[in-house]
Amino acid sequence: MKQVVVGILAHVDAGKTTLSEGLLYRSGQIRSFGRVDHGDAFLDTDAMEKQRGITIFSKQAVIDLDDLRITLLDTPGHVDFSAEMERTLRVLDYAILVVSASDGVRGYTETLWRLLARYHVPTFVFVNKMDAVGADGDGILEQMRARFSDACVPFGGLDNGSGDDGNGNGDTPGDGFPQLPDDVQETMAMQDESAMDEFLEQGALSGDTVRRLIAERRIFLCYFGSALKLQGVDDFLHGLRALVRQPDHGDAFGARVFKISHDKQGGRLTWLKVTGGVLPVKSVLTNERPGAGENGDGTVGEAVGNGGAEIWHEKADQVRVYSGAKFTLVDEAPAGSVVAVTGPTHTFPGEGLGVESDAGEPALEPVLTYTVLPGDNDVHKVLAALRELDDEDPLLHVAWQERLQEIHVQLMGAVQLEIIRQIMHDRFSLDIDFGPGGILYKETITAPVEGVGHFEPLRHYAEVHLLLEPADEGSAVVFGSDLSLDVLDRNWQRLVLTHLAEKEHLGVLAGFPIADMRITLINGRAHEKHTEGGDFRQATYRAVRQGLMKAKRDGNCRLLEPWYDFRLEVPQDMLGRAMADVQRMSGEFDPPTNDGEYAVLSGTAPVSEMRDYAMDVNAYTHGQGQISCTFGGYRPCHDADAVIERVNYDPESDLENTPDSVFCAHGAGYPVKWSDVDAHAHLELRAL
Repeated sequence: MKQVVVGILAHVDAGKTTLSEGLLYRSGQIRSFGRVDHGDAFLDTDAMEKQRGITIFSKQAVIDLDDLRITLLDTPGHVDFSAEMERTLRVLDYAILVVSASDGVRGYTETLWRLLARYHVPTFVFVNKMDAVGADGDGILEQMRARFSDACVPFGGLDNGSGDDGNGNGDTPGDGFPQLPDDVQETMAMQDESAMDEFLEQGALSGDTVRRLIAERRIFLCYFGSALKLQGVDDFLHGLRALVRQPDHGDAFGARVFKISHDKQGGRLTWLKVTGGVLPVKSVLTNERPGAGENGDGTVGEAVGNGGAEIWHEKADQVRVYSGAKFTLVDEAPAGSVVAVTGPTHTFPGEGLGVESDAGEPALEPVLTYTVLPGDNDVHKVLAALRELDDEDPLLHVAWQERLQEIHVQLMGAVQLEIIRQIMHDRFSLDIDFGPGGILYKETITAPVEGVGHFEPLRHYAEVHLLLEPADEGSAVVFGSDLSLDVLDRNWQRLVLTHLAEKEHLGVLAGFPIADMRITLINGRAHEKHTEGGDFRQATYRAVRQGLMKAKRDGNCRLLEPWYDFRLEVPQDMLGRAMADVQRMSGEFDPPTNDGEYAVLSGTAPVSEMRDYAMDVNAYTHGQGQISCTFGGYRPCHDADAVIERVNYDPESDLENTPDSVFCAHGAGYPVKWSDVDAHAHLELRAL
């Protein structure tokens, strides 16, 4: 049986879950057609989802169409839960992007389109709500061609918004390949040279060619209909069955982890897609890879983000195949299947197993940080509960700030905040609140610097030299080694990389996390008798901080802030006001364009200035204007001096992150200030 994993994505309220329900119903997987607004949708199984009428957590359903098995992954549509959606993209073979005919292409829909391109996911488009008054399929198609791609090809339902009668009596999708009008085939052929040659020679495109064009993202087939009225759903199922192809899978075991959750009994579930080989139940999973982390020149390789983690081996006690809230236990999961595994406790979303590598940094990440107010609850219970949620969503970045005696979390927005509060109440019986949200700044450096850390109280010894270098904008913090094993043993080098990766290192300007930086081990020393593992932890942490302090002294530290990419639509006579507002907010914009009676302004602006601007737009346009904002990355802070002064952070008083070192003389350890460490170091510094 052919098997593919298909994700369904959309802007909130576009009808994504309703389309999922229609696909399940018309394919015979469910007996009744549920509705989001009635709270009986097959895939919205969580009580909060039923209450709010939105998808919060990604869900799985299985659709069998004779010789094709589709694992359908329904993803959240609200921007606050976009991290959950993005994590799913790495395991998709195909995607369905739902566009609302009544709303058109929204800003967040464009973000989804860019993400699908980033992850190279072949995509079908379903234009929903074609039964709405004023729905203009041709207009939507032109929008998609202008804002998505010229390769958007109308394929079903554009003329009448339906592919069946909508009463449940439509034809079951057949085996035959859809009949394609000549103009549609010509549009497809124009996207690919070999396809054009075939069209000119044969007068038509073969099914294999069309499937190839879809799989290679050369064309994007667009269907039109109404999911709520089941119009166009049969046509769409027919198309999926005829037009998708199963990817090739290798024989060696590989898997991609995309989600961590807990079942009703509190059991931890690792959701993964098997990308190669077979996963038998009771088999041992591990993050260890033979030869991983070693270069061919006798040095230890690099690790990114939370790479360099401790090696683990854990058994897959159960392998579950979910469809909605129910699951079946299977003896093995072949390549191409999506399963939830019980047993592992160390896995994380984005992790690669077997031959698969870990995912890189996500494109979408939180830009707001909040203080947790535990109320009358024991702060340790609150922290433990939040760490369980952090296990499920690592972008929460739950952190205990020892200096402030506070718990901090990072969130996408107000709706996610409400959901976290509700989960804490429902799952852990803890009622908490949050302090005012603040901007999540980051720090980096602008020139290379060598940091030295030395830790030598009596009967302890470790010295670490690190090269800190600026990296590309938007990159992760990358850790690596450029040190011969003849100088420092492999095990000590790996330990240093582990310590670099195990914590979030703070900058010295205002105590914000570092970013856009490469940190390389370039020298180090252990003592034959006195060195213990914890000694290298102390030396490594101090080396990072000492290097940052030297960079600050030399004027080479920089504060970064998150920026929004925005699209602002206002009536033509209010364009001047909008342009002035963006300039006042230190933003930038492209030349304005016209969209009928509206002017469109696209550009970028600091999150700190634009985060509440939607309310202003609604007020001065009397509800006629619209703005959509998506995370656009980090840039140099536009008011860095004011932020640094407001935070008033003293890096030398932050004893949890000290830049000073400890040396030993006359049988006793003594502290050495960071600025004097280079002179006391036992190893020579590099000439930079």
